[in-house]
Amino acid sequence: MFVDQIKVHARAGKGGDGSAHFHRGKFRPKGGPDGGDGGAGGDVILLADPSTDSLRNYVFNNRLFAEDGAKGGATMCTGRSGRHMTFKVPPGTLVSLVTEEIDEETGEVVQKFEPVADLTETNGTYVLCKGGKGGKGNVHFKTSTHQAPREFTPGTPGGEGIFHFELRSIADAGFVGAPNAGKSTLLSKLSAAKPKIANYPFTTLQPMVGVVEFGENRRGTLADIPGLIEGAHDNIGLGHDFLRHIMRCRILLFVVDTAGTEGRDPVADLETVRTEVTLYSKELAKRPWCIIANKIDLPEAAENLVHFKERFKRIKVHPVSAETGEGLDKLRKWLDEKIGQKFER
Repeated sequence: MFVDQIKVHARAGKGGDGSAHFHRGKFRPKGGPDGGDGGAGGDVILLADPSTDSLRNYVFNNRLFAEDGAKGGATMCTGRSGRHMTFKVPPGTLVSLVTEEIDEETGEVVQKFEPVADLTETNGTYVLCKGGKGGKGNVHFKTSTHQAPREFTPGTPGGEGIFHFELRSIADAGFVGAPNAGKSTLLSKLSAAKPKIANYPFTTLQPMVGVVEFGENRRGTLADIPGLIEGAHDNIGLGHDFLRHIMRCRILLFVVDTAGTEGRDPVADLETVRTEVTLYSKELAKRPWCIIANKIDLPEAAENLVHFKERFKRIKVHPVSAETGEGLDKLRKWLDEKIGQKFER
């Protein structure tokens, strides 16, 4: 089960109370105050773990709680600190604090999301809720005129809140297109990813990211999101669930069925998908983009390819056939120039 957004209840540990203890010994039946401080509460920590690719672990356990600190002890002993609790999320998880307000016009409760962390760095951590401070024991309240204080302070509560986790895939470039345009096949040919491929729409039901090796210790990452249909910006066909996964891409690769194998006009398909991206996010629509004219091995593609180049004269068009491999070497070289980065083996 793939889960890319969820709400959780997070609560750090409460600080332990200070102690109001007095020393009692064989030869000191009325000793002075020796109450220790309470221990600090544990933190709730998030870890961007590369071995995690979904938020499904929190579907049935959405309470992220840390331990409370222990009460202060005798002989000025500080109570044990609460254990920090670390919870794993996939790299690319956007964390927002959820708050509620009353809409003055409708009187309805409206939820607002305030981003607090964006865990894009692999193995990066973020303290979601800080543990409370331990209270002070009565030893701190002793003075020359107040030698038997019974005062102590309680520990403070830990941080707490309702948070929204939203996974946004991390990739250098993303394939965008209508259903059955050949995005998954392209990803499988260019990278080592193995997406489900079949000759019917909506084969891809969740985003996939593949690593493309360019040689000489260079590589880049490509994301394949499910096909977009008209109205995707209004979340028709789970459009929002899909579109969020290209928000981090530096380049958008619009894949088109140039042969129009399903009776659709390839140019109209591209314009529809471009419109949906623009309506979803104007910022996203301004990113560099190109056209991957797929399925040029089919007879119907030749005439449509001419129309593409006439309609989009200023946009780079890559004629390819994911099925036969035609044009993929040139596309891979172009991608290396745009997104290739050196890495250490």
